[in-house]
Amino acid sequence: MTKVAGRVALVTGAGSPGGIGFAIARGLVAGGAKVAVTATTDRIHARATQLGCFSHVADLTDPDQVAGLFRAVEDALGPVEILVNNAGMTQSGKEVDRARLAGWTDAAWAHHMALNINTTFHSCRAALPGMAARGYGRIVNISSVTGPVVTIDGSSAYATAKAAITGMTRSIALEYGGSGVTCNAVLPGWIQTESSSEDEIRAGQRTPAGRPGTPDEVAACALFLASEEASYVTGAMLVVDGGNTLQEMKG
Repeated sequence: MTKVAGRVALVTGAGSPGGIGFAIARGLVAGGAKVAVTATTDRIHARATQLGCFSHVADLTDPDQVAGLFRAVEDALGPVEILVNNAGMTQSGKEVDRARLAGWTDAAWAHHMALNINTTFHSCRAALPGMAARGYGRIVNISSVTGPVVTIDGSSAYATAKAAITGMTRSIALEYGGSGVTCNAVLPGWIQTESSSEDEIRAGQRTPAGRPGTPDEVAACALFLASEEASYVTGAMLVVDGGNTLQEMKG
């Protein structure tokens, strides 16, 4: 299972050693893929050293830096065949505000859109022409249950952007399915990472599973969707939340 050996894979947002992006990259390396990782700061080079893979610093909100990233990966490893879009939610060194919908400034709203939908759009746009021309591609977009399934007071900008990722996922699946390219989204719920707050961990404990999820559990789902075996799965939204969105009464 998870046939990714020899495939060139790019994982964005992999700078945190306890995060979902790093867990996905680690799984791809273990599966024999030729892996590139990226983040906005030099710490990505330490992650690459841990994994024994290629790294490149890029701000994916900037289309020119995205183009430079894809050139660098192709020069080092070959054309990108697997793209995992994990970048989003937060960016190192930048604060993310919370507000009800009417309280967003244009600048704060644009910041959320840039981080959570534009990063994914820029990377998909860079990857798709080559994937379609070669007749093979796997795109896995890491969205969230927040937006497509549920929402949280004060998170309307984030929820809107994550819901937009699922719409883009379906569009890519429809438009490029005949070219051997699949595009799917993974929607994590309460996943415990090094940045999880105490409130988020407690929320995870109130899921039917009785605990938060782990980055490795999200990575396992992403790896399947990135594999050759997942050739007939496209446009899917895979919820990874311990059953949390099933229950009306959450304690």
